[in-house]
Amino acid sequence: MRIKYTISLVFFVTLVIIVMENNIISRVSDKLTLKQTPQTPLQPSGLSHILPKHNASFTTFSKTNSAFSLIKRRLENYSQHKEVVTRGSKHILLLATTRTGSSFVGEFFNQQGDNMFFLFEPLWHVEKMLTLETGSTNSTALAKAYQDVLQQLFLCDFSLLESFIEPLPVNHITTVLFRRESSSTLCQESVCSPVIEGVFERYRCTTRRCGHLNLTMASESCLQKEHRAIKSVRVHQLENLRPLAEDPRLDVKFIQLVRDPRAVLASRMVAFPAKCKNWTQWAIDSEVPIDDVEVRKLKRNCDNIMLSAEIGLRQPAWLRRRYMLLRYEDIARFPMRKATDMYRFAGIPFTPQVKSWILKNTQASKETSGVYSTQKNSSEQVEKWRFSLPFKIAQVVQKVCGPMLKLFGYKFVSSEEMLRDKSISLIEDKVFNFV
Repeated sequence: MRIKYTISLVFFVTLVIIVMENNIISRVSDKLTLKQTPQTPLQPSGLSHILPKHNASFTTFSKTNSAFSLIKRRLENYSQHKEVVTRGSKHILLLATTRTGSSFVGEFFNQQGDNMFFLFEPLWHVEKMLTLETGSTNSTALAKAYQDVLQQLFLCDFSLLESFIEPLPVNHITTVLFRRESSSTLCQESVCSPVIEGVFERYRCTTRRCGHLNLTMASESCLQKEHRAIKSVRVHQLENLRPLAEDPRLDVKFIQLVRDPRAVLASRMVAFPAKCKNWTQWAIDSEVPIDDVEVRKLKRNCDNIMLSAEIGLRQPAWLRRRYMLLRYEDIARFPMRKATDMYRFAGIPFTPQVKSWILKNTQASKETSGVYSTQKNSSEQVEKWRFSLPFKIAQVVQKVCGPMLKLFGYKFVSSEEMLRDKSISLIEDKVFNFV
């Protein structure tokens, strides 16, 4: 009798978990099945483009698979007429995590000039919307949404991304595209709309006075560029991007940027003090509880980075000649050499414009090297963290991220003295084959 009741209880709990999971995935499928109409330019007038709230409906779990199949068919049909345009184009996806120098390295492509269309963190909108709607992040749902949005963006189609922007764009016009000013191609004259007085543009262009962003014009600008590059810190598993590598319409190259996790944590403690208050408190007056949620989050992050790198370095058939691993420390010490490697790997000419930017922005003064700045005295940044991160915090990182440190060639420190000794480099000379 007791066994009978136990089985019934297990069945009931399992059923509840399945229902909750299905509810989350069904909401994602709603986003992916929003009607996609051909983008048409609209000249704004007055304040008619003030954007409404999303009004997504709920679907049943039985619709999920068909929804994903439908969006795939729509993507294929929509992109057929672009196949000739994309043939010969290179598509670069720069993968990283926060505080690894990805904004700095992303500029290596953003500064390429008129033949490159660059996007800065477009998946920010996807993560934000799905997190708000579900109350938490669902890795399966996010991975599928990221994959589909990236696929469309590389084909210069912004329609799926639009469904994740809040407020929802009206007639493909938005004032809130995340960090628009960090994508030089979205601030070029051909993409600028007239400025409307009284309408606030959250991420305004700094190079010229642009009005709100017309995503139809952005799509047209993208199609006119020879190559496309996207920078993202939100894709946690390289394996989830396999469909992009196998899409015959694309020629995707993945560049994974990594950094010493001790340096990453030290940087996050400065840049995000509210999110890192536990680490700050532990650094001051207490031991670090190794089973704390923040420590587990650090370990999970290191494990994800290492897993993606192991897949990439193994070079399975779908990734052959498509994956490159870069350490931020090597780029900071040898920026021109590593930039040359990146462009050779991507199959894109290394322009004088990029070389000039690198020379100018790797020798910046202290006044211009802010927390979020892409201007760095790069050689000084490499091991600066060693003089701010407490030794006991470094020990915790070494304990939970040890395999990652070994894989990428970062040396362990065994004492406070070794951590602070500038004559001892913590970066091993290591070559990662990528061709």
